[in-house]
Amino acid sequence: MTKLIDKDDPLWFGQTCNKPYDRHHYQICFSNGSSKIVESWDEVQEFWWQYGWPDKPVIKVIDKPKKKSKGFA
Repeated sequence: MTKLIDKDDPLWFGQTCNKPYDRHHYQICFSNGSSKIVESWDEVQEFWWQYGWPDKPVIKVIDKPKKKSKGFA
């Protein structure tokens, strides 16, 4: 069994920030040519656990669309 490092070890890393972080959207591309775009990695994982991956789709990371401004900034 692999020995894991302890939390007090200087090599241990958890996270840098507790704030929500998701700068991307994700496109799930299926082997039949169809795809589905989701807005967070949590949704990708939820899709995985709910439907499984019978055809091993490809996950593409795409930039989150910029919000269009309404008037002057």
